Amino acid sequence: MRPITSPLLLASHNKGKLVEIRDLLKPYALEVISAAEKNVSEPEETGLTFAENAALKAHHSAQATGLISLSDDSGLSVVGLDGAPGIYSARWAGDAKDFAAAIQRVHAELEAKGINPEGAAASFICNLALAWPDGHIEHVEGEIKGTLTFPPRGNHGFGYDPIFIPEGYDVTFGEMDANTKHTISHRGRAFVLLDERLKQGKAA
Repeated sequence: MRPITSPLLLASHNKGKLVEIRDLLKPYALEVISAAEKNVSEPEETGLTFAENAALKAHHSAQATGLISLSDDSGLSVVGLDGAPGIYSARWAGDAKDFAAAIQRVHAELEAKGINPEGAAASFICNLALAWPDGHIEHVEGEIKGTLTFPPRGNHGFGYDPIFIPEGYDVTFGEMDANTKHTISHRGRAFVLLDERLKQGKAA
């Protein structure tokens, strides 16, 4: 993989995601700035996969600023809903970013299919895309499997975290401390892969 130079732009306006990514990038001693700090707009996510949307956002920010840009496209994939909400995870929360409503929708759609929402199989997926101003893009993707629980539990994290129990644990991401979550989450796993690629100098 090409070396990452400072400053690195985070191509996201999601405050919860920015906090997590900044924490995960601390070992690299990079100056990290957000798209909002550079007044970079959010492009329309027209991709059909996490990788396509991550690339679209990272490329948009890299072209707008001339900086190497890192984008994260991630979401909840529920087996009983054929992978939904998936790439539409944020959009299920609407313009108001009302994830309480999105969580209620997950519950309602499972029930409508005759599936017990409690214990329903699901996973979180995270695709990271690094884009350089010359158009070069590299990807890694992490995933964590688990089950859903209702009602939501815990006030940590963001999004669907309060209803997701990762495999091997009995607490939700919403109840888990940040350090523990970082070591096992989809985003944490993607960063492990990114770190391996950086150390190996392995290109996509």
